[in-house]
Amino acid sequence: MQLHSAPPPTGAQGPATAFPPLQRGPLTTLQVNLGYRCNQACSHCHVNAGPSRTEMMDPATLALIPPVLAARQLSCLDLTGGAPELHPQFRELVVAARQLGVEVLDRCNLTILSEPGQADLARFLADQGVTVVASLPCYAAENVDRQRGSGVFERSIEALRQLNALGYGQQGSGLELQLVYNPQGPELPPPQAQLEADYRRVLGADFGVVFTSLYALANMPIQRFASWLQAQGKLEAYQALLQNKHCGANLERVMCRSLISVDWQGWLYDCDFNQQLGLSAAGRPRRHLGELLSWDPQGDAVAVADHCFGCTAGGGSSCGGALSRAAG
Repeated sequence: MQLHSAPPPTGAQGPATAFPPLQRGPLTTLQVNLGYRCNQACSHCHVNAGPSRTEMMDPATLALIPPVLAARQLSCLDLTGGAPELHPQFRELVVAARQLGVEVLDRCNLTILSEPGQADLARFLADQGVTVVASLPCYAAENVDRQRGSGVFERSIEALRQLNALGYGQQGSGLELQLVYNPQGPELPPPQAQLEADYRRVLGADFGVVFTSLYALANMPIQRFASWLQAQGKLEAYQALLQNKHCGANLERVMCRSLISVDWQGWLYDCDFNQQLGLSAAGRPRRHLGELLSWDPQGDAVAVADHCFGCTAGGGSSCGGALSRAAG
C-alpha cells in the first residue's frame, strides 16, 4: 500500500478546447476510486489498472467518506478502481454507507467473484443491497476475451449466474444488476435500447442470465486506450469522431454536474476521466475530500477538455449509461 501525505501538483488545466463551458449543479454522488489494483488488465481501461498496481486508499482518507456522505446529504456512493473489492476496507465502507441509507454502487468486473478469498463476496453484496454495475463489454465470448483476457467471458457468465441465484436482476428482488458495454475499438456504441434488447435475448437464451438494465459507454481517448489508438494511428480520427458527433442536448445530463470524483489519495476532480488526466478546474486549487465536510461545490465551473466530447457524442455516455436516445 502506498501512502502519500503531500498534495500532488495543482493539476493540468488542459489545452484550449471547443467543448462548451459547464457549471456544477447539486451534488448527489460521491465516486471514489479505492485504488488501481485489479485482477484484470483490460485493453480499454482508462485508469491503467492491473495486478501489478499497488496504489490503495489509506485508512485515514477512507474514514472521511461516511462523514462526507452525511454532511453533504448525498444519495449515492459509487465505488470503483481497479477492482474496488480488493481494498481491505471495502466491506467496512459499504456497511457504513448503507447504515446511512446511501445507495452503494459496486463497479464490479465479475471475475473478482471467483478470486481466492472472495467466495462470499456475492452474498455480502446481496445482504447489503449493493447495486452491482458489472462490466460485460459484449455477449460474445471471443470479443470479451480479446478485450479482457482469455477465459474472462466464461468466468463472467458464472458470476452472473451466481448473482442471479441471489436475486440480482430478478424482478421484484430489489437487487439491481446493471451490465456495462464498451465498444471493441474507436467507434461509438450503438443505441442503448437496441443493444440492451440484444443482450437480453442472447444472455437469456444461451446462458439463462437476467439483468436489470444495460449501460452503453463510449471508450475515452485517455490512458491505455489512447496509447492503443496512438499506436494504431487512429487517435486523431477518433477524437474527430467524438467532436463531430457532439450533441448539445446531452450537456444537461453529463455526470460531472451532479457527481464528484475522489482519487485514491483523496484529491477531488470533476469526473473520473479528469482524475486520470490530473485535470483540475482552471482558476482554483485542487481540493481534498475532507473539504467537502464544509464546502458545497454547487455552481463551480467544471474543468473541460477535448476528451469531454466522449460524454456528449451521439447518445451520450456517463457512468450511468447513455444520456439520450440519439443515434450512436
